[in-house]
Amino acid sequence: MFDAEIAYQALTSRDSRFDGLFFVGVTSTGIYCRPICPVKAPMQKNCLFFSSAEAAEKAHFRPCLRCRPELAPGSAPVDSHHRIADRLIRRIEEGLLEEQETLADIAGEFDLSERQLRRVVQQELGVSPLELRQTRRMLLAKQLLTETFLPVTEIAYASGFRSLRRFNDVFQARYRMTPSRLRKQNQPDAVKTTQESAELRLSYRPPYDWDAMLDFLQQRVMKEVEWVNEGMYHRTVALGNCRGWVRVSHVAGKQSLKVQFTTSLTPVLPALLRRLRDLFDLDAQPQRIAEHLSHDPLLAESLSRFPGLRVPGAFDGFELGVRAILGQQVTVKAATTLSSRMAQRFGEPLVTPWSELSRLPPNAESLAAASIDDIASLGIVSARSHAIQALAQACASGALRFNGAVNPDVVQQQLLALKGIGPWTASYIAMRALRWPDAFPKEDIAIRNNLGGVNAKVAEQLSQVWRPWRSYAVLHIWKSLTPVKKSK
Repeated sequence: MFDAEIAYQALTSRDSRFDGLFFVGVTSTGIYCRPICPVKAPMQKNCLFFSSAEAAEKAHFRPCLRCRPELAPGSAPVDSHHRIADRLIRRIEEGLLEEQETLADIAGEFDLSERQLRRVVQQELGVSPLELRQTRRMLLAKQLLTETFLPVTEIAYASGFRSLRRFNDVFQARYRMTPSRLRKQNQPDAVKTTQESAELRLSYRPPYDWDAMLDFLQQRVMKEVEWVNEGMYHRTVALGNCRGWVRVSHVAGKQSLKVQFTTSLTPVLPALLRRLRDLFDLDAQPQRIAEHLSHDPLLAESLSRFPGLRVPGAFDGFELGVRAILGQQVTVKAATTLSSRMAQRFGEPLVTPWSELSRLPPNAESLAAASIDDIASLGIVSARSHAIQALAQACASGALRFNGAVNPDVVQQQLLALKGIGPWTASYIAMRALRWPDAFPKEDIAIRNNLGGVNAKVAEQLSQVWRPWRSYAVLHIWKSLTPVKKSK
């Protein structure tokens, strides 16, 4: 529950730091808004405050067409109940919470009963799991109708509805207008590209250091799969049976990223957008993180110089796992060279508008079926070849997975059980692929050197004051605490 007085002060401040942390329902209009809505602030007596868009819609409020609640950034929670609710949202967006997979199955992954899972979601978001799924679908549909020229039928299926009739009925009942009417009212926001591609926006909380994010990714580009050029990130995509490409650029004035994607990826759009949010760490709360980390003088200067530094995630967990193994005890450049060779050898060809983008990343099935000699022939030492194959076999069989409702503690133990994967690799994968904000690869030689040449035990001790945001401390240590080389 919110203190109404404090929430109203936050609302009238128009401070973007509160965006996505709460929503306001206006009883006089029946509409709910983000705290950054540009319209005149309503009278306090007409305001009801909600922790999520889902809770506002459950109370029968309609989303504002000006501030567009579907664009609000997420909350990136870290405590256990928030983590469970967050992971359930990810599972929904990955398209896995359907009839063939029950809530009991997902609850079991957290050692909870189905009743406990329902209670957690109700407590954190104010809705049931099914209401959560319905609202996520509706908000995505609203965004697609507003920002793209995709046919309504394609939007219905991309949003998770199994029939156009069901989509129209739910939309009319929820928003009191037809999808076509909403599109006509908001068509100026849509960008006409080509029949092969469409565009959407993904919002974040400022500040955001786009240059630092792009520089990190550029240094680790898997050639033919990824390409960074003119301030834009490109990559090929394989999700389910869908193939295509995405191009991501920064729109600083609107505090968002612009995503151009091939319409061939429309059937898997919720999963695509979720993975991009993870890759670019769009759900972080930079002010909250900086406030905590700045208490340590060691990081204070870096936080001041780079206030929008994010933790680069991973578009695909398996892909990042392979990269992490290749990066064991070698330079970033050497690991990138090996990953590019692997893509060329095991990646499926794909035609794109750019010659620099011509292959899909190697998948778990292809590497699981490959021989150790095939992998080692790329210049990968035997121990790492065996580790890559073990990781591929675990992922291909479904015994290990990185997307959806996974528990980072459990996944790290599964990784450590694989021969050739040690604590550094497991922690690095947790930090990037599992989006765990408190991961700390204390064995990392760069971290230890930048902290003054300490050993792993001392690095772990120093890191305790940064919890639960140690992953963000790692980025600052890598970027700003690198010892200056003395000129000869």
